[in-house]
Amino acid sequence: QVQLVESGGGLVQAGGSLRLSCAASGRSNSINAMGWYRQAPGKQRELVATITSGGSTHYPDSVKGRFTISGDTKIKVYLQMNSLKPEDTAVYYCYAQGTSPIRDFTSWGQGTQVTVVS
Repeated sequence: QVQLVESGGGLVQAGGSLRLSCAASGRSNSINAMGWYRQAPGKQRELVATITSGGSTHYPDSVKGRFTISGDTKIKVYLQMNSLKPEDTAVYYCYAQGTSPIRDFTSWGQGTQVTVVS
């Protein structure tokens, strides 16, 4: 129903910045929110940013003040990551959540590796 393609990962030194992007296609008008989860080895998956179709944004304390999500959930969203720390190292997975007359859904991007070194 909704397909997501994400990009922008890479290797960066601590204190540096990266910007991730996630492009939505298909029935993107049905998306209510998009964002990113991340998962590091040995750790639970963690929500790092959410943006609603109305433009509201939400962040956990672990990234608040450093990460900024923006964009249009109908087209593409961006995650600007500043002041990166080694603990930000993870695979970042874009997601989209939506509602249709038939069922709710969650779609996932393919993931992009972010590595932060000291």
